[in-house]
Amino acid sequence: MWILWAVLAAVSAALVVVLTKAGLKNVDSSLAFAIQAILILAITWSVVLFQGNFTEIKNIERNAWIFLLAAGVFTSLSTLFSYKALSTGNASYVATIERTSLVITIILSIIFLKEKLTWQLVVGGTVMIAGAVLISFSGNEK
Repeated sequence: MWILWAVLAAVSAALVVVLTKAGLKNVDSSLAFAIQAILILAITWSVVLFQGNFTEIKNIERNAWIFLLAAGVFTSLSTLFSYKALSTGNASYVATIERTSLVITIILSIIFLKEKLTWQLVVGGTVMIAGAVLISFSGNEK
């Protein structure tokens, strides 16, 4: 079932890039994210309340709070940086460079989460980087 959710996340992420790029015309990138963040907040808390998970907040351990709050900071920074890049660059180039985060994720998950390094991860990561480089240098930037 995780594959379905991952595919839906990928399609949603692609739509975010394209719709954001279209919406950034004559709008400051930080303001654009702030506007979207209001909806993100409303939608996610609505889902939590609808699912009846709000009471579980008291069961979250201290370390989990630290990791989740740090992830929230980096989510915000990542989005702010991405929107700034989209405000000046082509969506296809920006998304390609941004998605090299997959390779960085592989490296960090091996180091910090002790996930197993396989030849498939090495080859796949190498192909991702090669593809990003190829796409990045394929045409003129906006």
